[in-house]
Amino acid sequence: MSLVRLQNIMSNELAKRTIFSRPPEPPQEYLLNDPTESIFIGITKLFHVPFTWTFASLTNPHVAVVGITGAGKSFFVKTFLTRASYIWNTNAIIIDWAGEYKAWVKQSGGVVVSLGKGDYINIMDLSGMKPVDRSKQIIGSFEILTDISDYPEQKRLTVEAVEQAYVNFGFAMADPPPPGKESPTLKDVIGLLEEKLQEGTYQYPAELENAVYRLRQFAREGEDYFARKSTIDLGKLASSGLVAIDLSNLPDEKFRALAALFILQTLKEKMRMEGWSASKGLKALVVLDEAWKVASDERSDAVMIVREGRKYQFGLIVASQNPTDINEAIFSNVGTTIMLRIRFEKFLDYLQGSLNFSDFMRKEISKFGVGQAAIDMSFQTSVQFPEVFLIERVVGEIPLDVYTITIADVLSQQELSDANVQKEYYFEKIDLNSKFIQSNVNSEAINNIFKELDTRNRMVDVRSLVQVMSNEKVGKDTIVELLRSVGLSDAVITKVFVYVT
Repeated sequence: MSLVRLQNIMSNELAKRTIFSRPPEPPQEYLLNDPTESIFIGITKLFHVPFTWTFASLTNPHVAVVGITGAGKSFFVKTFLTRASYIWNTNAIIIDWAGEYKAWVKQSGGVVVSLGKGDYINIMDLSGMKPVDRSKQIIGSFEILTDISDYPEQKRLTVEAVEQAYVNFGFAMADPPPPGKESPTLKDVIGLLEEKLQEGTYQYPAELENAVYRLRQFAREGEDYFARKSTIDLGKLASSGLVAIDLSNLPDEKFRALAALFILQTLKEKMRMEGWSASKGLKALVVLDEAWKVASDERSDAVMIVREGRKYQFGLIVASQNPTDINEAIFSNVGTTIMLRIRFEKFLDYLQGSLNFSDFMRKEISKFGVGQAAIDMSFQTSVQFPEVFLIERVVGEIPLDVYTITIADVLSQQELSDANVQKEYYFEKIDLNSKFIQSNVNSEAINNIFKELDTRNRMVDVRSLVQVMSNEKVGKDTIVELLRSVGLSDAVITKVFVYVT
C-alpha cells in the first residue's frame, strides 16, 4: 500500500490548512529583549517564550490596560511599576481615583498624598509656567468639567478675572514667574468677580452671578481643596520615586477630575521643561486608573502626554474596565495594549475593530482567568507577523492571591442566561482588604473574615459573605457600603438581604 497519495487541491482550500498559517505570536527576537533594559511580563502561551517589554522598538512607551474588575489590572500595574523602578529607576505618579493603590504604595515605602484629607492643591500655582499659559489650562479644565463653553460672556469674565488675579499678585502674564513667588488662589478670582458685581455697573449682572456660582462650587468652606495654598509640590513629587495621589476622599467625580486634570497639566509642563536626556529607559510613568472623565476627553492633557511623551521619556498607563472610556486619540496611539478578561460583547467588538485581531483571539480573551492576557504591540516598523499574542498570565512581584465573590445565587433565570451579566467578581487580597478598611470594618473582623474565606478556597457566594460579616458583628450599613464598593448594584444588594437571616 502506498504511503503517499497525490491530490489535486485548489489554492483557496490550501490556504485554510493551519500548517500554512503563521501562529499568532511574534518571533522570539521581538519578545525576548535584553533583561537589563526590559521588564519581564510573563511566558507566552503558544511557544512558552519569556516576554520582556521594552519600548525601544515600539512607537511609544504608553500602555492601555483593559479588563473587568478583578481581572488583574492593578496587579499588572503594580508589577510594571516595580520592575520599571528596578530596571530604569523610573519614578511613578499614580492618580489614584478610588484609593486602590495607597495601601500598596505605603507598604512599598512610597509617598501617599490624600487630597480632601489634609492635603490641598492650588490650581492657580504656576509651577514654573507663564501665567498666560496656566490661565488657558485653568479655563480648559472648566470647559471639560462644566458648561462654561455654552456661555461665552461668562467664560470671558472668568478669563479676565483669572488673568487680573495674577497681575494683582505682581506677575507679568507673558514672563516666567520668579522662583518662590506666591500665586493667587481661586478665592482671589471669585473676589474680583464679586467686586465687579457689587459695583453694580456691569450691564449683564445675571451672567456675572452665574460665573461666580460656577467657580464657587470649588471654593466653598470645607470643599476648598483647590482654592487654598498648596500643601504639596507636584514638581518635586514627580521625581520622588513611587507616589500615589489619593483622590478617594474628594466629594464627587467633578472634584476628582479637576485634581487629575491639574496634576496632568503640571506633569506635562515639567516633562517639557526638563526636555530630553541621554539616559535610557523611562524617567517617569503616570497612571490613570478608571479616570473616565479625564481619559475620554480629547482636550485632556493625557492626550498631549501620549503625543509627546516618548521624546521626553514620559510614559502614560491608562487602565479601565471599559475600553470605550479611553479617548480614541489615546487608545489608537498607545504602543502597548494589555487585554485581560473582557465581559461585554460590545467591548470585544470595539477592541477587535480597533486592533484587528482574529476570532480565535477574541474567544480566548472572553474566557480568560485572572491574570491571563492578550497583548498588542505597535512596532515602529512594519512587521510580517501578528502583533496580538497571548501570555499564560502576568507574573508579578507578589503572589496573585485572588478571592472570588459569586452572585449567581441571587440572580433570576433570565439574568443567569444573560452573557453580559457579571456573575463573579475577582479581587486581589490587598485590594479586598483595602475595601474592608475603607468601609470601617475593624482589623480583628477582617482577619477572621479572611480566615473563613481561606477555608472556602477563596471563593464565596455573596449571601455567605454577608453571613460571615454579620457573624463578626459588622453592621448592615457597613455591609451595604462594602458591597457597593466591590461593584454590586443596589438591586442585587436588596436581593442579597432578602435571603440573609
